Amino acid sequence: MYIKIILNPYANRWGAREQTPTIETACRSHDLDYSLEITQAPEDGIRLARMAAEDPAVDAVVAAGGDGTINEVINGVLLAAGSEPTKPFGIIPVGTANDFARMAGLPLGIDESVAVIAAGQTRQIDGGRVNERFFINNSAAAMEPMVTIENIRMKRLSGEIRYVAALVRALVRLKPWQMQITWDDGEYDGPAYLLSVCNSPRTGGFMMAPGAEIDDGQFDMVFAPQAPKTTVLSVLAGLMRGTHINHPAVTFCRTTGITVHSRPGTPLHADGEVFTESAEFVNYQILPGQVTLLSPRHPLPEPD
Repeated sequence: MYIKIILNPYANRWGAREQTPTIETACRSHDLDYSLEITQAPEDGIRLARMAAEDPAVDAVVAAGGDGTINEVINGVLLAAGSEPTKPFGIIPVGTANDFARMAGLPLGIDESVAVIAAGQTRQIDGGRVNERFFINNSAAAMEPMVTIENIRMKRLSGEIRYVAALVRALVRLKPWQMQITWDDGEYDGPAYLLSVCNSPRTGGFMMAPGAEIDDGQFDMVFAPQAPKTTVLSVLAGLMRGTHINHPAVTFCRTTGITVHSRPGTPLHADGEVFTESAEFVNYQILPGQVTLLSPRHPLPEPD
């Protein structure tokens, strides 16, 4: 089995780069034939992954990094696959939160992750597409990517305090987007604050969509219209506890597709990676069972 590993050295604040020798040692100990490529710039992972997935000599493509790295690599793998199931896709989670790996029941240790890849066991899971970008965990419009943008702009803080500060700044600047939204069995036309489209339950360390499953052929959609800031704070407090989907201001449903017309254009992220700040039209499409994930025969339970 010959695998191509695509490693993002910046993942976990450059911590992934320090794990390179450990990853290579694990590959050798599990008798894997491998080559390792290190990304040099944003979106480099897409290019490298597509090349690897299109190479008939490569049996599997592996992302080594965090959720952003996974997003770039799965974009390249899905681009290469077209409408067919992807080439086997593996994950060595050496990022910060590793939300998707946790929710997919993958091991978090390097040696254990490489052992799963070497075993070659796969399962078919869903992917998602938002406009021309793919995602595997979560995508969002409006407030959620706005917080991400604020987080990126903050240079002096780090860790959880940086996210909290970004959230506060986003709340201060928050203005509604006028949105026309349609989904499988519903629609909304009016001012909106939050639209989160989930393939798995957890994003950014929070359980945005408790109960979401990565192989059920549906998105879990969490939506909140414009509301007083006190209500927004109440919803966010519920998010910390995983009870926000029961808030009367929140619409929660499962759907296979969503379309959005937004004024002004809304920022969008895919797996936490902001790829536009002003999309006036947004189209979400589920890709049922299209991703071939290298996985334990019996996925591990979600960690507490």
